[in-house]
Amino acid sequence: MPRPIARVLSLLELLQSGGIRTTAELAERLGVDERTVRRYVDHLLDLDVPVESVRGRYGGYRLATGYRMPPLMLSDDEALAVLLGLLAARRAGLTTAMGAATETAAAKIRRVLPKRLSARLEAVSGTLTFTSPPGKAISAESTVLLSISDAVRHRRPIAIRYTAADGRRSERTLYPYGVVAHAGKWYLTAVDLTADDDRTFRLDRITDVRILPGSFEPPAGLDPAKRVLTGLATAPYRHEVTLRVQGTAEEIHAGIPAGVAVVRALSSSPDGTDLEPEHWCLVELRVERLDWLPAVLASLDRPFVIERPDELRVLVVEFAERLADSARGLGGRGDG
Repeated sequence: MPRPIARVLSLLELLQSGGIRTTAELAERLGVDERTVRRYVDHLLDLDVPVESVRGRYGGYRLATGYRMPPLMLSDDEALAVLLGLLAARRAGLTTAMGAATETAAAKIRRVLPKRLSARLEAVSGTLTFTSPPGKAISAESTVLLSISDAVRHRRPIAIRYTAADGRRSERTLYPYGVVAHAGKWYLTAVDLTADDDRTFRLDRITDVRILPGSFEPPAGLDPAKRVLTGLATAPYRHEVTLRVQGTAEEIHAGIPAGVAVVRALSSSPDGTDLEPEHWCLVELRVERLDWLPAVLASLDRPFVIERPDELRVLVVEFAERLADSARGLGGRGDG
């Protein structure tokens, strides 16, 4: 490629990175004088690339806002970052209803890459393995995700059509606070004005979004991820479990995820002895089954007290007896 053309494309790449670039800065980056920079800008204008000239002390050149450049120009590191991002998103199950978009986007990028770089990126994607299993994808409509995200950013109320887990359909008016990706699903945390309550909604169950007039102010210190995890942990299930566990919330959440349990620090132990708040925590869970909890509690390796339900105490005792039998070599013996 002739050097002037290569430099014109390099100028385009610099402008695509955003912001205003001074003539002096561009000249230094391209290794030419300022007069040549202005000539290169004229070349881009001849190609209908909307380069704007900004006057003043901090003036220079920039691309027109919102213009979508036909050529995609990525450095080696940028191309690798994009392809790895697409691969990781697909692996985590974070896709939209247009799930094939990740495949087609990756294919388009590979198609325009130089052979040298394309072969190296193929080597990465072909040899990369993961220690965790693939996430189970539950797709959301891309139009729903984009509309809700826009409403969250600009603090606009929305109206949605929602289908609950039991199949009931409803129309709701919300103040949307945040969009959260968790365990291969997309969630919305919001104030449901229809029910006058804080709610968590699955985006894949939303079929229509309308932006409404007006605006709202979210509460101070809002943490959308924490709100979603708390909502999941307190959803109605068959069993309500309450425990006291010795340890900090961080130590307990290492074994029981925040999306499963709500953990709060206590100021006293089960026998009433005053302790520092981090010594004991109240752990509350709502679960469909209890049979998995004894193994989880054993893996925490921390003192605990079961407040409810009584069925869990029985399961923990039975689990402890099986462990003791196995440790004594009795677990695999038959009666004969």
